[in-house]
Amino acid sequence: MADFTILGMGGFGLSLAVMLNNFGHNVTVWSAFEQEVEDIRRDGENKQKLPGVKVSDEIRLTNDISLVKDADIVIFGIPTRKLREVAKKAALHLSANTVVVNTGKGLEDDTLKRMSEVLEEELPADQPIVVLSGPSHAEEVALGMPTTVVAASKDSKYSDYVQSIMSNNTFRIYINNDLVGCELGGSLKNVIALCAGICDGMGFGDNTKAALMTRGITEIARLGVALGGKAETFAGLTGIGDLIVTCTSMHSRNRRAGILIGQGTDPEQAVIQVGTVEGYICTRAAYNLAKKVGIDMPITDQCYKVLFEGLSAKAAVNNLMGRPKRHEAETVWVD
Repeated sequence: MADFTILGMGGFGLSLAVMLNNFGHNVTVWSAFEQEVEDIRRDGENKQKLPGVKVSDEIRLTNDISLVKDADIVIFGIPTRKLREVAKKAALHLSANTVVVNTGKGLEDDTLKRMSEVLEEELPADQPIVVLSGPSHAEEVALGMPTTVVAASKDSKYSDYVQSIMSNNTFRIYINNDLVGCELGGSLKNVIALCAGICDGMGFGDNTKAALMTRGITEIARLGVALGGKAETFAGLTGIGDLIVTCTSMHSRNRRAGILIGQGTDPEQAVIQVGTVEGYICTRAAYNLAKKVGIDMPITDQCYKVLFEGLSAKAAVNNLMGRPKRHEAETVWVD
């Protein structure tokens, strides 16, 4: 049994809290918003983000971030745009031997950094950091549906520790030493999932989605390898596994926002309607990162133009279908 503090009362943070509590761990969940804590205490659930999933009275809810000092493991379940801000606050109270686990999937918009890099900059030096990623919808984790994810860290003893403590008969954790690849796969699949939703909203079928997902993982891997990831990682749970679940499920906020865009809703309004859509900001970051390192990412490029330059979804599809003919296995680099 271990002591966990989870930062963030969103769907995934609460799903992990429920799962860990069910398996006998001591769990504290923090929110920056006092009203959110009061609402969950009153209702016994987060009706907006995880409706129907009961939060046990055994789970401690708090607005006091200093409680991270008592934890064996601190889990960051924070949207990427807020991670740096929350990490600064947590850093003031973390114990040196506390293992930090990040579950957010995205890139920081202005710096283009991965989330573990953000944590490294804001947390005390040598703080153990592990990334937990893979196909894991909060709604299913909380209900005890079999789920498999990956733990990755620069130091394998910490990912091994997380695997040993958090694994159970509904939540299986694999180890992967490719931290870069695991983070990029989990982040960039959100871009492709937005595109999958756009295709759904336009009324396209299975052929289109299969092509999108297959070519999508190709360009994700192309960028990931250029940045130091391993090609085989993108064929695993944090690559194609996470891509499949996010492109095909209505649990996916990225897909739901994409459906609205494909139906004609303004992209910014679609994001407002759905809520946190990590793929929206990640598209811009991935677009800029690809340009920075000279990697061709045609799907990401067209998605960026739809989201931020006013290109119609129909024109984007036509642009992709009209690209120069190539061999499937060809690796394309921008000149």
